[in-house]
Amino acid sequence: MLYLILLPFFFIGMLLYFKIADHYNIIDHPNERSSHSEITIRGGGIIYLLAALITLIMHTEFWMPILGLFIIGIISFADDRITLSGRVRVVFHLAAVTLLFLFLGVFQIFPIWMSIILYILVIGIINAYNFMDGINGITGAYSIVVLGGLQYVNYEVVNFIQPDLIWLPILASLVFLFFNFRKKAKCFAGDVGSVTVAFWIIFLLLKLILLTDNYVYVLFLAVYGVDTVLTIIHRLKLKQNIFDAHRLHFYQILANEQKWPHLIVSSVYALLQLGIIVAVIYWPWSFLSVFLITTIPLVLIYCLIKPRIIVVTEM
Repeated sequence: MLYLILLPFFFIGMLLYFKIADHYNIIDHPNERSSHSEITIRGGGIIYLLAALITLIMHTEFWMPILGLFIIGIISFADDRITLSGRVRVVFHLAAVTLLFLFLGVFQIFPIWMSIILYILVIGIINAYNFMDGINGITGAYSIVVLGGLQYVNYEVVNFIQPDLIWLPILASLVFLFFNFRKKAKCFAGDVGSVTVAFWIIFLLLKLILLTDNYVYVLFLAVYGVDTVLTIIHRLKLKQNIFDAHRLHFYQILANEQKWPHLIVSSVYALLQLGIIVAVIYWPWSFLSVFLITTIPLVLIYCLIKPRIIVVTEM
């Protein structure tokens, strides 16, 4: 019943934001890494901050990771408005992740050197999730699949978190998709959306992994992970600066050069990840076995198909 009340509340929140964004000219201008050509309202992902505020009201005991989420979300929203330097962003990212680690007891579980590696991995994943947000529907659809998988684990495998902390971002994603999963999107998530939902998902995944000591759950982000890692390798081979804007992610090539409809590409990515999540849950094998079985096909698709697409495009 509560969720039925919150759903229209989220819709009203989005509509109010559209009025504010229109008044203050919070719009997305296509750039060198964009896969769209029209000016669109930016920052629709602010709905995840609204979901976080409701979560805080309902579960105050999670104030520390939610505060971290607000820190990283607000600085990302500011970056959507005025481009901030990487140094400024990383300071806020470090502060947000530190709050997350304190809540999860990371510093008590791991030695300092492993904690440093975890900082790099978490901030890297957050930024990779942001870079993958480049076409209509991809962030919302992918996030719903990952969050849905986590909720299934939460109910059927091991109860690792209060269900509200997964249902609320799912509701936010559904409402966001209503405006974004379109041929001509009403709004884009912006950094505030992709970075905030990435932080939320990482919080849930880390909590699950630390509770179960089962690292196979990292494969809940396998599709994004494979695309990101292989794109970085590709760009290094091309001797490009991996921090510069680009359009070499596999999904970008499919959408831009091959002219696949955005919604088809987004759906394919979400369905591939859904298949991997099902495999992770129902194949009780070792981490290495599940890792190889789920990621090797993705690597082969990337390595065998992408070069052909690029060659055909260049011709």
